[in-house]
Amino acid sequence: MQTELAPQYRNTPDGQTAEAILRNCVHCGFCTATCPTYQLLGDELDGPRGRIYLMKQVLEGVTPTRKTQQHLDRCLTCRNCETTCPSGVQYGHLLDIGRKLVDEQVPRPSGEKALRWALKEGLPSPLFAPAMALGQLVRPLLPSALQNKVPAKQDAGAWPKRQHARKVLMLAGCVQPAMSPNINSATARVLDAAGVETVIAPKAGCCGAVKFHLNDHDGGKAEMRANIDAWWPYIDSAAGQPGVEGIVMNASGCGSTVKDYGHILRDDPAYASKAQRISELTRDISEWLPELSEKLRAQVQVRASKIAWHPPCSLQHGQKLKGGVDKYMVDLGFDLKVTGCEAHLCCGSAGTYSVLNPEISYQLRDRKLGHLNETFDGGKPDQIASANIGCITHLQSGTTTPVRHWVEVLDEALASSLQ
Repeated sequence: MQTELAPQYRNTPDGQTAEAILRNCVHCGFCTATCPTYQLLGDELDGPRGRIYLMKQVLEGVTPTRKTQQHLDRCLTCRNCETTCPSGVQYGHLLDIGRKLVDEQVPRPSGEKALRWALKEGLPSPLFAPAMALGQLVRPLLPSALQNKVPAKQDAGAWPKRQHARKVLMLAGCVQPAMSPNINSATARVLDAAGVETVIAPKAGCCGAVKFHLNDHDGGKAEMRANIDAWWPYIDSAAGQPGVEGIVMNASGCGSTVKDYGHILRDDPAYASKAQRISELTRDISEWLPELSEKLRAQVQVRASKIAWHPPCSLQHGQKLKGGVDKYMVDLGFDLKVTGCEAHLCCGSAGTYSVLNPEISYQLRDRKLGHLNETFDGGKPDQIASANIGCITHLQSGTTTPVRHWVEVLDEALASSLQ
């Protein structure tokens, strides 16, 4: 797609990156067929190709409008279009640029601006945990819209105490320790059973995705740099700390972002090389499954349970990791299946999307749950498994079927073998 950048965007990092991405687009429309918002709304401008045209116009100097902003806002950033695209268009990177440029020119209504500020400042804040604890305490009294965002209080279980020569870093995350603490401890226990020690750097916090995707790029990058600084002594052998093999992620949304640190900070002279190294060392916990399945096979005691597997968009499209969880969990003896219908489509969680665009989000949630409930012939699944805290919380808000992280299911089977 040929583009003539407006003078204010020529020779800028964002302009050059956007132009290179746009050149790869052949406007074939394959992406439209797999876009969740286009399927619901039927508007070309609510699909990737239409949004690309809107962003191209802005980059060529056309003044964006509130309508432009709304069409970009309605994108889930699920990146399904990237999986579908035959030309390799990096739509997610283009959208980050386009949203930022539009927000610089189109003022938001005060209420919308306040909500977005509260999300980007509140979710990564140290105050989030006590606020969530209070919400859980009074959960039965909350209106349903708020109950959907406040999961029932969960016991984290014991953190393993053994030390191992092999070590990995793990990002605790900003909301996961307060909302579903067992995911982190279950990850540590599973790795411990395989002879790997999990280390959490005390000063590492939010991965930066919340602020970055709400167009506070400077705030998001600051959180990314803080994580790099927190992790670097464990990675740089010259710092005198015992080295780690890598960084493990159990929230696929965070993993997708951390794997992108090298791209996001590519123009930062002080952090570019470190960011690239961090991205190279980062692996989703599912990428450990080939080794885990081999080492833990004899320890796994599977209980009879039909598990419907929901692969998050950030795992299958953002990180391009598809088929690993279902393959190895089945190899370990679990009755886990992927739904045969629309497994590639977003559940509607998409970070803060379910708060900012609830109508679309809940339509996608209910559509997804409908397909998950039909995964097994002759009845609903006993459990739903996923790999991202946002998807887990969002799906759980629409069903009484337990929704869990797959690593919790594996951890439970390991614990059963010890009883």
